[in-house]
Amino acid sequence: MRQIPVGTRGLYTLVLAVEHLASTAHPALPQVMATPMMILMMEQAAMSALTDYMEPGETSVGTLVNVEHLAATPLGHTVRAEAEVVKVEGRRIEFRVAAFDEQEQIGRGTHGRAIVELGKFNQRLQAKLRP
Repeated sequence: MRQIPVGTRGLYTLVLAVEHLASTAHPALPQVMATPMMILMMEQAAMSALTDYMEPGETSVGTLVNVEHLAATPLGHTVRAEAEVVKVEGRRIEFRVAAFDEQEQIGRGTHGRAIVELGKFNQRLQAKLRP
């Protein structure tokens, strides 16, 4: 892993489609952006911030999510998630994350990721699959 500077930023955008709505998970929920989808976008933004710092065979995994979903977003809106590195401790990276629709900020919080060696990660995973 190359050194990741504090202040490194990542971005992820999408146009809100039916599969991103809370009502897709449960029909009693409103037809607005699902909170788990907003969190996924924040994670995608954080991963995009790390792309240029990964060595071959490395990936990152989520370790912490602490966010507020502040406002509802309707179908068809473009949503933007942003992540900024605020702390690096070895292989652990902490981000400030935020999300915006076309009118306002819809989410904010913190997110943690860890850089892992994919080979070792997969070995541990395979060990869990053995009886």
